[in-house]
Amino acid sequence: MSKTLYTAIATSVGDGRSGGQARTNDGLLDIVTATPKEMGGPGGATNPEQLFAAGWATCFHSSMKHVAGLRKATITDSAVIAEVELQTTAEGGLGLSATLHVELSGVDQATADALVEAAHAICPYSNATRGNIPVTLEATVA
Repeated sequence: MSKTLYTAIATSVGDGRSGGQARTNDGLLDIVTATPKEMGGPGGATNPEQLFAAGWATCFHSSMKHVAGLRKATITDSAVIAEVELQTTAEGGLGLSATLHVELSGVDQATADALVEAAHAICPYSNATRGNIPVTLEATVA
């Protein structure tokens, strides 16, 4: 990588995922975090996996719209749902896996599949996770 286009800065204080707070340097994001009920925590606040899923879904959606524009594919409606799972590893640690469900209308299934693959090739989140976590891509034409 040679040219920085943007730098996001966020700070976590307190107890991290267990009742901490995260905020961006511009103040646009300022949230309390909590361990999900499914992991024995109190829930009631967001967690790192939700933030990662939201970021990836948004970034992937933009990448797909960009690729569709380059290919002159007319998408009439679309959504990206990112499921990020926190899992235990064989070594006793924790890891992530993800499924990206992409819903498209206005194109056929072959075009939808091609757009999703092309978006996965250019999306910064996809590039950052490639080879590091299992990722499943699903394209559905609505």
